[in-house]
Amino acid sequence: MILTNQEAESLVEVRHRSPHTLLGMHALGDGTGLVVRAFHPHAVNVEAAPVHEKNKPSIKLEQVGPGLFEGITTKAKSVYAYDLIITLDNGTKVQTRDPYSFLPTLGETDLFLFAQGNERRIYEKLGAQLRTIDGVEGASFAVWAPTAQRVSVVGEFNQWDGRRHAMRMLGASGVWEMFIPGVREGALYKFEVRTPAGAVMLKTDPYGFFFETAPKNSAIVWDNRKFLWDDQVWLERRREADPLRRPLSIYEVHLGSWMRKSKFESLSYRELAEPLTAYVQNMAFTHVEFMPVAEHAFYPSWGYQVTGFYAPTSRFGTPDDFQFLVNQLHQAGVGVLLDWVPAHFPSDDWALARFDGTALYEHEDPRKGFHQDWGTLIFNYGRHEVRNFLAANALFWCDRFHIDGLRVDAVASMLYLDYSRKAGEWLPNQFGGRENLEAVEFIKHFNHVVQTEHPGVITVAEESTAWPLVTRPPYLGGLGFNFKWNMGWMHDTLGYFSRDSIYRKYHQNDLTFAMLYHHNENFILPLSHDEIVHGKGSLLGKMPGDDWQRFANVRALLAYQWLFPGKQLLMMGCEFAQTSEWNANAALDWWLLDQGPYHRGVQHLVRDLNHLYRNEPALWEADYAGHGFSWIDCGDADSSVLSFVRQNGDGRRQLVVILNLTPILRQNYRVGLPQGGFWREALNTDSGFYGGSNQGNYGGVHAGEYQTHRQPFSATFTLPPLSVIAFRPEEHT
Repeated sequence: MILTNQEAESLVEVRHRSPHTLLGMHALGDGTGLVVRAFHPHAVNVEAAPVHEKNKPSIKLEQVGPGLFEGITTKAKSVYAYDLIITLDNGTKVQTRDPYSFLPTLGETDLFLFAQGNERRIYEKLGAQLRTIDGVEGASFAVWAPTAQRVSVVGEFNQWDGRRHAMRMLGASGVWEMFIPGVREGALYKFEVRTPAGAVMLKTDPYGFFFETAPKNSAIVWDNRKFLWDDQVWLERRREADPLRRPLSIYEVHLGSWMRKSKFESLSYRELAEPLTAYVQNMAFTHVEFMPVAEHAFYPSWGYQVTGFYAPTSRFGTPDDFQFLVNQLHQAGVGVLLDWVPAHFPSDDWALARFDGTALYEHEDPRKGFHQDWGTLIFNYGRHEVRNFLAANALFWCDRFHIDGLRVDAVASMLYLDYSRKAGEWLPNQFGGRENLEAVEFIKHFNHVVQTEHPGVITVAEESTAWPLVTRPPYLGGLGFNFKWNMGWMHDTLGYFSRDSIYRKYHQNDLTFAMLYHHNENFILPLSHDEIVHGKGSLLGKMPGDDWQRFANVRALLAYQWLFPGKQLLMMGCEFAQTSEWNANAALDWWLLDQGPYHRGVQHLVRDLNHLYRNEPALWEADYAGHGFSWIDCGDADSSVLSFVRQNGDGRRQLVVILNLTPILRQNYRVGLPQGGFWREALNTDSGFYGGSNQGNYGGVHAGEYQTHRQPFSATFTLPPLSVIAFRPEEHT
């Protein structure tokens, strides 16, 4: 087995696509012995010494080219385990198992499933995996780069020298792989890729589990399986729950700005765990939703331009630290949702963009592959390996980090080929339509695998159009999400509440319109970060009137959100009516809670709303059933008064809600009720405890047999100004 000049040159010039076939130990072709070859550009002497079988010969390797060494023995005919003893040009001696002596760590089944797009645990195969092989500790590296001429692993362990650890291509899979002995957790690494055009690029690992803190971008070898979870009770309870018929009250959190150590320093995942868990538990939210946690180089993107899809951002600590935070929340009975961004990725030249020198994860044609609004690249959902990358990523967060749900960002941009494009700026699908058929199939596939692999985990679509059946299963023609953000409700409701009360009577349909389409989807009612940034002002800042009226409007808005059909989401800071709009570079203005009764009053209201909500099945058990909601009266636009009934699945629990959305105190206002007897007050947003004027109904009202609003009973109420009041029948208290 003599090297040809061409083979020797390919090794020396580091352009051989399968160096393992030439380097390492191999039997001679005539069966008379063994040959060992090693390539180390800084070596002056190399010896192969047996490890386990001491009767095997040591082999002295001679230099046969620049950095290329070869030795032959006829004293053994079968391959055995050996160490390379390398003397470097500076006199240092290094002893290590030969990385070119190990078999591939991916098998044919792995590669077959990956090529199909169906290797659901591909994150256990690609990237950097700490392993012990034949008693040797190290890390296996694997990366998909099908058109690359050559890929090497570079890192601290080889002085970032791409000549040292050139990888092998595994058949026609496009996957390059090698095992490197001695690599430990914490080692920095990248992939050095030679493109089809011959250019050499340094790329970070698409499957990297941990990264240097930006602006650095090396991946870090990490084992994210070693954390000791103790949330099994939570996970078992989650598996048995029906999310549509359970309370879901979500607190949206940006980890870097909820609370900070100082103006310039954020809290870590572990430092956040205790105060955030205690606060969310005290406020009685059922879940937190973290804005994107996956690694992102550009902080002002708030995490929506992801560069490391498989890694929690290192800004706040290690993957173990993030697991600690999730575990703490689960132990406190709080679920964790994650904002997930499979719609696009940034064009940074060291990350996914043109990963092997070609449009690999994205489309070549910018009419399909470039987001004009965000300056980002669009995934090629029609490519099996890309679909595998994304679907497995969703499973990864549920598997390794016990995430309870994924809110999928910018779904509309995935569904439409002409999203935010003018005529001539987009390409139609094969049938001439505007639907991105590959993205539709990916979404259905993603929802299927998440909900079957992790029962109880929910998926939520941020989808702003009238695409049908978003929250219906694929077998009915739907996309398969559990929930959809009701963007129309958010837009209409904020539009209504931002109007001066004198004009609201002309816009009552802004509040009633949502029920015309409510049963088309399983909606979450969001008041999210998008509504309190970029000059839109805070929630409080949108409200008309003097200070008293603005806070009363906020209280009424939040109560309406909690008591209307659908689950709810509230961005952090809105729960105490922060005065300024959200700033990702500063902590929330917690000091406002000490500035008089108004801010703390709103906070008390949100806490009480959550307790009322969680304890009252009428508010969540039949959210998406026809009998779960009915208007009592939504026609008194002149008074800007609305009333409705909420009830649970069997109709035995009822709650009557009345909104008075002008600053006028209305006394002796008659409202129809579904049953007689005493109706006890369950909520009054005008309570002095919340900063209101303390008008009300002295704990409740008596309903008599006086028919109005198509109800068999009725009572007269005092309607406090700019308020929401709620009542339940006496037997329910």
